[in-house]
Amino acid sequence: MKVYLESFGCSASQASAEIMKASVESLGHELVGLNTVDQADVYICNSCTVKYTTEQKILYKIRRMGERGIQVIVSGCMPEVQLEDILHANPEAHILGVNAVSRLGDVLSSIEQRKKEGRLQGEERLEFRTSEPLGFLNVPRERSNPNIHICQISQGCNFACSYCIVKHARGKLRSFPSDEIVEDIRTAVADGCREIWLTSQDDSQYGLDTEFKLPALLRMIAEIPGDFKVRVGMMNPFSVLPILDDLVEAFDSDKVFKLLHLPIQSASHSVLKKMNRLHKMDAVDAIITKFRARFEDLSLFTDIIVGFCDETDDDFKETVEWVQKYRPEKVNISRYSPRPHTKAFSFRNLDSRISVQRSHELHKVCEQIKIKSKQVMIGWKGKAFVSKYTEMGDVLTRTDSYRPVVISGSDLKPGQYADVEIVGAKPGYFLGKLIT
Repeated sequence: MKVYLESFGCSASQASAEIMKASVESLGHELVGLNTVDQADVYICNSCTVKYTTEQKILYKIRRMGERGIQVIVSGCMPEVQLEDILHANPEAHILGVNAVSRLGDVLSSIEQRKKEGRLQGEERLEFRTSEPLGFLNVPRERSNPNIHICQISQGCNFACSYCIVKHARGKLRSFPSDEIVEDIRTAVADGCREIWLTSQDDSQYGLDTEFKLPALLRMIAEIPGDFKVRVGMMNPFSVLPILDDLVEAFDSDKVFKLLHLPIQSASHSVLKKMNRLHKMDAVDAIITKFRARFEDLSLFTDIIVGFCDETDDDFKETVEWVQKYRPEKVNISRYSPRPHTKAFSFRNLDSRISVQRSHELHKVCEQIKIKSKQVMIGWKGKAFVSKYTEMGDVLTRTDSYRPVVISGSDLKPGQYADVEIVGAKPGYFLGKLIT
């Protein structure tokens, strides 16, 4: 059969999509691209439910695909929390639970058998779920980039931010066994991957359920032979603080990028309380200060939600001032989107025009910071790690703090190190040249 797979959402969702693509091909089916989607027999939608706009796009697509006579499989987070919405859009949609990635082959085989027997129409839809996450490690992948391996280290979350639907979709924290994670990465490095992404709903929660915490895992990973670098994913302040000293020590490895992705969501304590975020801004300050004291060239990423329920102008001003003070290299800005099943769904929402205006204002502030920080970096010289090839045939290198530097006209290969000088800047990356 011809299969079109489309994935939405986070890097953990992307990892699941890579696993499912490999499963499709191992069964002898053909993956088709967007340009030939009309030829598909099956449409797999690996869904995300974090934002209302994404949810509506997904519901539209699964409805339209069904109307075209294409068999639809919906996987990812939405089936766990919005099954009624999915079946309202397409009553015949087959369901693959968020933990049941390994069961995709069963769904495809059943659809193929029905197709051979001419009984696709009117048959009962298929639904596969598992209570425990299966098939996320040490399985074949069809990677989006052959040099990057996304390793999911856990499923779920032990906290309950009032706006977050993902907790309801993925359940309580289940940390994957450290030896299986290490073997998964070891195999990826042997396959030629040179950049390893550790992903989950919150990396710093790893081991809260097993007592084998993230710093110990990072040390195990750093002992794997080979030329590769590790990017640690998002870590919430309230789960970083208890392991802060040990985490900083674990980051002090040549194999770990000096990148701290620390979502604050807001700098206002009144908003944080309403969000049920279990940190205060002095804790955020302590974390950033300790990381920057050890790693002078640290890159800081954060996530911010604007327009949360009852956010005042003063609340928003506190967030803007925090960004101006700490000057993160990247800020993921989201306008608040009420999600079903969450505590905040019953809260009073702001006028959407306020959220839009605040989003635009914060984007301008972040852009000004980014321009100034890029200008400061021009002329920088140092060692960079070759991560991957670009679509234009150049190489993308990364400084130790994960800043992207594109080098043209070289014979560098992923996994190598090179002495580079930053000579220019584009919106999303730096331009560099080799130092000879």
